[in-house]
Amino acid sequence: MKPIPLAGPDITSQERRAVLEVLKSPILSRGPKLYEFEKHLSAYVGRRYAVAVNSGTSALHLAIKAYNIGDGDHVITTPLSFIASSNCILFERAVPVFVDIKKDTYCIDPGLVEEKIKELKKRKKRVKAILAVDMFGYLADWGRLRALANRYNLILIEDSCEALGSYKKRRGEKRMAGSFGDVGIFGFYPNKQITTGEGGALLTNDKKIADLARAIRNHGASPRGRWSDYRMLGYNYHISDIHCALGTAQLKRIGTILSRKIRVAELYTKCLHHSSLIHTPLIPPAGTHLSHYIYLTRLADHFSREQRDLVIKKLQKYHIASRDYFPPIHLSYFYQKKFGYRHGDFPVAEYMMDHALALPFFNALTEKQIEYICTILQGILKRL
Repeated sequence: MKPIPLAGPDITSQERRAVLEVLKSPILSRGPKLYEFEKHLSAYVGRRYAVAVNSGTSALHLAIKAYNIGDGDHVITTPLSFIASSNCILFERAVPVFVDIKKDTYCIDPGLVEEKIKELKKRKKRVKAILAVDMFGYLADWGRLRALANRYNLILIEDSCEALGSYKKRRGEKRMAGSFGDVGIFGFYPNKQITTGEGGALLTNDKKIADLARAIRNHGASPRGRWSDYRMLGYNYHISDIHCALGTAQLKRIGTILSRKIRVAELYTKCLHHSSLIHTPLIPPAGTHLSHYIYLTRLADHFSREQRDLVIKKLQKYHIASRDYFPPIHLSYFYQKKFGYRHGDFPVAEYMMDHALALPFFNALTEKQIEYICTILQGILKRL
């Protein structure tokens, strides 16, 4: 069996042609392909405005800046995410405040969010926003989070970098990931649902926020002034037309791309769901659709983190890539040193990540490869 990588993009001749067309043109950046990508993305998600940038991290930073979240403001967020979701808060000297997650979906627990809001207000702290993450494609509890944001007059930032294509359907209305918060954020790294190579986007229905984000993306230049009319501090967060052409071609195929991901996930679940040694991903309730970002399993409770790490090493000997996914942010060296966090502060997030095991997940995986991975994995687990 050839080595099986952890991830890989779904690229066809359509994407290659789209990129080549840009390379043959005189405009490689800030051109028509940028606006075409933004138009297609906003239509897909169901928001009025999309601002495409060079990464999901940049898009998160734009959201923080555009809402004037700054020095001393407190933002409630999750300890379980890619570290950028809390780093972007620190970029503006605001304070990330972690609360634990729900065990079933890996997403922030709204009940604990409200407890933390009350605690911070009692201590006379300035709470400005909730930044929740749609982890691994699972939608956070946006109904309860929106109610909390309205009740306490908070900005609601939706980090959907891992959830493009997830949606909730209720009474005939389908709401996509990225459409629940005041802003929705996406990332398009090669292992995401679609890719631009590197890239991200901010989506909103608020024209003022969209205009601010565009200005900050372009060094702080006024969107309607002269190119050198710099009105505020900004950054070079541009994404090229090359990347956007790739993204548009991917969006045009997104139905096919996501259906293939579903097929791979279903094949894994078919092979593993009878095992008492490993838990397959939760199937969302009726009316909620999960757009798979990765195939994240969880080892049975009796396994330790050290045993999980040993499984990863043993799989590598069979040329099967796997990994733990996102060590809790509060346990990173930087956050422990800056804020004094310790093991045990957020036990659910820590437990889930101590047992998490991501298996190879990409559309080109064959049924034979998946069966091979599952056979080897279960053999390793039985011998531990």
